[in-house]
Amino acid sequence: MKRIAYFISPHGFGHAARACGVMDAAHILSPPLKFEIYTTVPRWFFQDSLSRPFGYHLLLTDIGLVQETPLHADFSLTLARLNHFYPFKEDHLDGLAGEITGLGSELVICDIAPLGIAVAEKAGIPSLLVENFTWDWVYGEYADQWPELKGHMAYLQSLFRSVDYHVQTEPVCLHRPSDLCVGPISRSPKTGKQEIRRRLGIPTSARLVIITMGGIQGRYDFLKKLNAVKGVFFVAPGGADAANVEDNVILLPHRSDFFHPDLIAASDAVVGKAGYSTLAEVSRAGAPFGYVKRPHFRESDVLGVYMEARGNAIPIHPEEFENGRWISRLDQLLSLPMLESNDGNNAATVARFALGLTPLPRDHSKEFQQP
Repeated sequence: MKRIAYFISPHGFGHAARACGVMDAAHILSPPLKFEIYTTVPRWFFQDSLSRPFGYHLLLTDIGLVQETPLHADFSLTLARLNHFYPFKEDHLDGLAGEITGLGSELVICDIAPLGIAVAEKAGIPSLLVENFTWDWVYGEYADQWPELKGHMAYLQSLFRSVDYHVQTEPVCLHRPSDLCVGPISRSPKTGKQEIRRRLGIPTSARLVIITMGGIQGRYDFLKKLNAVKGVFFVAPGGADAANVEDNVILLPHRSDFFHPDLIAASDAVVGKAGYSTLAEVSRAGAPFGYVKRPHFRESDVLGVYMEARGNAIPIHPEEFENGRWISRLDQLLSLPMLESNDGNNAATVARFALGLTPLPRDHSKEFQQP
């Protein structure tokens, strides 16, 4: 293959991070390969994450949930946007199908963005879904309160069922028949731990804790309390619009001079939202994780169970996180063991599978059903 179109959900940065892990691994296996990326995730995220050139196409590929804050969604606005987005218009699909075939794409990979599956079918090329959950499953939690979601769930289920190839990545929220299942996928760190700590100005004797809410900027009302914690430095990526240092607290914008997987790999512990990319990066680094589950979001429970099974994680209630009471449990978190990396070459396994696909889709023999 020479070109692959990649449709990526813009719900946070987790789907883009997983996609970047796969794309970088594919570039190692096939250096001439070029990806055409379709998403509204900012271009800079891919510029900072990928080692080779790519095509970038600003396109709304998915609605997901409309977030008010990193932990809370606006369901009224979510439903309004879903009603506008689905079902896909045929002329929209025709235009995108013509575009990706004109670029020479031989495969469409979708990180849970169902638009890519529909476009691939129009274009007559194979589609590959990479997921640890799909939106029809997520919306099932809210369908009793918001009955209009049921129509969207049925439509999405039909789209996901029509995919040609299917990969699941742990922690899998709902195991379904698939062509491949692998462990968590993250981007690879680029810079060593000691160099990152030196650049941050962290003393050798100090502990480093990363505070992260993923791809949605959070507001931290507890920052002043952190200044009283001796012997520990705190770094909060996405905690401010510009870099700011106040004693032992370092706030960074989402795009900074520090690659997020490097920060996680350099940490002694991580505190923040239990999102996919953070979990994958923490698993790879082996760091203790004080995780905050998103209320009323089904994936969070699955991620929490996965982290607890690793033996070096503690749950932090959202209110406890927001008001800073978690700081009293910091010694408990830092006393948990560092584990060996749990990467397992997962991104390369998926990349190798994608590059080995035949030019023609297989028959749809595997049911993709909502239980």
